[in-house]
Amino acid sequence: MASGSGIRGVDLVADVMQEEMKSSRNHMKRCFARFVATGKRLMKRREVMEEVERSIEDNVERAQVLEGQLGFIFSSTQEAAVIPPYVALAIRPKPGIWEYVMVNAGDLEVEVTTAREYLKLKEAVFDENWANDDNSLEIDFEAIDFSTPRMALHSSIGEGLSSITKLMTSRISTDGQSAKSFLEFLLALNHHGENLMIDQNLNTVLKLQAALIAAEAFISTIPENEPIENFEQRIKELGFEKGWGATAARVKETMHMLSELLQAPAPQEMHLFISRLPMIFNVAIITPRGYFSQSDALGLPDTGGMVVYILDQVRALEEELLQRIKKAGLAVEPKILVVTRLIPDAKQTTCDRELEPIFKTEHSYILRVPFKTAEGVVLHQWVSRFDSYPFLERFAQDAAAKTMEYMDCKPDLVIGNYSDGNLVASLIASKLEITQGSIAHVLEKTKYEDSDAKWKDLELKYHFSCQFTADLIAMNQSDFVITSTYQEIAGSQSTPGAYESYREFTMPGLFRVVSGINVFEPKFNVACPGADNSVYFPFREKERRLTDVHPDIEELLYNKGDNNEHLGFLANGKKPIIFSMARLDKIKNITGLTEWYGKNKRLRSLVNLVVVTGSFDLAKSEDREEAAEIKRMHSLIEKYQLKGQLRWIAGQIDACRKGELYRCVADTRGAFVQPALYEGFGLTVIEAMNCALPTFATNQGGPAEMIEDGISGFLIDPNNGDESSNKIADFFEKCKEDPEYWDSISMAGLYRIYSCYTWKIYAIKLLNMGCGYGVWRQMNKEQKLAKRRYVQMLYNLLFRNLANNVPAPIEEPQGQTPMLETKPPEPAPKPETAPPKPTSEPREEDFPEK
Repeated sequence: MASGSGIRGVDLVADVMQEEMKSSRNHMKRCFARFVATGKRLMKRREVMEEVERSIEDNVERAQVLEGQLGFIFSSTQEAAVIPPYVALAIRPKPGIWEYVMVNAGDLEVEVTTAREYLKLKEAVFDENWANDDNSLEIDFEAIDFSTPRMALHSSIGEGLSSITKLMTSRISTDGQSAKSFLEFLLALNHHGENLMIDQNLNTVLKLQAALIAAEAFISTIPENEPIENFEQRIKELGFEKGWGATAARVKETMHMLSELLQAPAPQEMHLFISRLPMIFNVAIITPRGYFSQSDALGLPDTGGMVVYILDQVRALEEELLQRIKKAGLAVEPKILVVTRLIPDAKQTTCDRELEPIFKTEHSYILRVPFKTAEGVVLHQWVSRFDSYPFLERFAQDAAAKTMEYMDCKPDLVIGNYSDGNLVASLIASKLEITQGSIAHVLEKTKYEDSDAKWKDLELKYHFSCQFTADLIAMNQSDFVITSTYQEIAGSQSTPGAYESYREFTMPGLFRVVSGINVFEPKFNVACPGADNSVYFPFREKERRLTDVHPDIEELLYNKGDNNEHLGFLANGKKPIIFSMARLDKIKNITGLTEWYGKNKRLRSLVNLVVVTGSFDLAKSEDREEAAEIKRMHSLIEKYQLKGQLRWIAGQIDACRKGELYRCVADTRGAFVQPALYEGFGLTVIEAMNCALPTFATNQGGPAEMIEDGISGFLIDPNNGDESSNKIADFFEKCKEDPEYWDSISMAGLYRIYSCYTWKIYAIKLLNMGCGYGVWRQMNKEQKLAKRRYVQMLYNLLFRNLANNVPAPIEEPQGQTPMLETKPPEPAPKPETAPPKPTSEPREEDFPEK
């Protein structure tokens, strides 16, 4: 499908379109006549392009139009609302930039229109009475966001902290009130009531500057390695408290940074100084969905890679926190709590335990709080993420109280996960007045086409009215948003990002969002997670391989009998394996991969297919979407007669065994395939590449940024199964001709991981965000308060009513009673150090910190 040259930034789309249609008037008359011929409808980009192409019969003339500016406008049209004789186009010439035009199909007059008017035309397709109601509820966050700056460049999207740092630096240098706010923030730093950095006597910028000069002069006389304990009394007399550093050199360096900032601020100096501030010791990570357990949970409903993500995140955060606290010269123990739901009917997991130490940490725990009804009755069974909204407010209240009880103070930073966890984090952050970060992982709104406009059709099953309202609240309440990729925020040139989809949208009969979230806001930050390198390491590192589980994996892959762990068999065990592992839901597209394989005889002749999903037994599934995919999977096996070529394995919950499974697939000279229709990030892609297993991954979402196509792996189109399966087959045919080709892709993937995707890099970025946005809260507190009041209004007047309309789940007979802890258990022992990696492989330590 062709798409023409772009439009200059200074030109309005409407003006260009009007001018260009003059030279193609006959073609455009036919085109717009086709648009309106079937009456009211909502057209998507592919339908618009198909109608344009059908309207121009001559191949040469069609090419001229499509390769010109009209072609660019039509290919940039994400959707069109048709209300004869008008066709309203939502045009996205660049990521994050939208323009709306209305064309009269009769005379081809083009008018600029607003987002509000476009949405009203779109609503008329679904609910004309609502569209014409002057009192329809409109949500407009731009109307009250009067001072937050917007970034101008597309390349700056996802670099919010950098933008905020520049802004704070500029304000301190030009605005005396901002410098005062910055000083007030420093004066407020404390830990359990003990002042840090500066005491209350240094309450003006001039006093602080003078004290810094005196302190620097004094410290210059002390040996650089002198411990802080040997001179802290002297600097205390000058007005300085603990927290500047552990040695004289560190203290002097940090004081010099602040002195420079107060005289001639520079963004890089500001970033470094703020990253050293002793302001984060206690972190609460909120994730109420699914079964959050360190063992026996993966594959259960709503429970997947997110559990692994958070546990690895916690370990990296604790390690970085300990290093920062030590460098600051403080004797403080941090605490990280993963706050999740306590489920009395915990199945085989530990979800019925209130407090549980996190493996391989010393100061981190899982804290579980039950869901309760309005009457205070504890829910015993799992509740789907789509049905949890009535319980979140009470959960937030109880979680805040329990967190403060175990921490003996407020957390310094709260981080939400997914729509439900982000809403809870918003309620906690608002109540406790603390810095909030949010991580969506995946936003359901982009997973289901037209789920906003057609929300009424989906409400009984998914309750999107609650979810999308919760998303709006959390996005706007959060101080910062963490994504794994740029595409999550602003998409690609042709496809909007998940967050971008909340910019302007409508849910007819409920509300119209004329300004929801702007991807140019400096709250968005890309921080790519990694994989646990003690579990996911290259298959060539023979001395680290878990040979004791090889017999189990051999049985898992090649035993020809069916049991409760595997189904199907591989008749030819000498062929390479293409391997995929994911939850069995529609978006992960495991059934799509199976169908690609079934249809492609060439691919079937080259490789076997092994898939690992939650379950293959329909009777054991508690999730409606998973049940539908299980049925489809069984029918595909029969339809394409895949017995002897496909192995279907139940979900693997042991991470170490899972890591060795990737490596055993690599031993076969196989590949990992991640075929999702959309993937926000893709932890399994990171895991596979960490194990040096060549990887094919979806080009829809995060993996498109992770993999350099044809160099460090391959990108495949999940919407074009024939093309994707042939691309995989081409790879294996080339490997048969040139075995070194497989090795080159394997090694390039490993280099890519170590240079960009490690938990060390992630933890540094996240804590820098917590510090930077914590300072920004103080310097921008009036705007923060205005937005918070708007958010509270939405929550109290809209969300509460929506949540109360979600039907209560039907409880089965009660299972086991929860195990409540009365005090934190002893810290888990430190893990043994893994053997060093051989120098023949690229090593993570070969790549500099970022």
